[in-house]
Amino acid sequence: MTTYSPLKKWNVGKGSRVAVVGLGGLGHIAVQFAHALGTDVTVIGHSESKKNEAAQFGADNYYVSSPEVFQKLAGQFDFILNTATVDIDVNAYLNLLRVDGKLVYVGLGAAHQEYSVFSLFAGEKIITASNVGGVPVTQEMLDFAGKHGIKPKIEIIDPSYVPTAYQRVINSDVHYRFVIDISKL
Repeated sequence: MTTYSPLKKWNVGKGSRVAVVGLGGLGHIAVQFAHALGTDVTVIGHSESKKNEAAQFGADNYYVSSPEVFQKLAGQFDFILNTATVDIDVNAYLNLLRVDGKLVYVGLGAAHQEYSVFSLFAGEKIITASNVGGVPVTQEMLDFAGKHGIKPKIEIIDPSYVPTAYQRVINSDVHYRFVIDISKL
């Protein structure tokens, strides 16, 4: 729901160029939804390690964030969904947007984010965030996911594994979501 709701709210669909920042627990679902909505989907990641998986989820392109990549992709996207929980260079991402482009946060980093207001003026860009939707949108999302075979990639763990799983989350060693098997409590 976290990734579906903003895509629907901002009318992202066929003909839209979408960038998903991060291919983790939220990002891999966002790519699937954006692809099923008919968009051209690009993933911007921090390493080459998930490039092949991004394509399997429906990404048309995959780039590792760098100054050269940001220069190459300037003005290319209608919508950027930030699923990462790390600090990003907001100005650099705003530069990737077309006129009236939206940068939407669903991944929440702990640090304060800064940007220049002038980064918004060049194309009347929008920075916003999305939390979740209500019951009707949730049902719509479930129906859409079912119709398009969208599902999370999970690793089922025992409750005793939780401390190790937590450390793996900190180490960015999760592909893509942990699910605790509560039958083993």
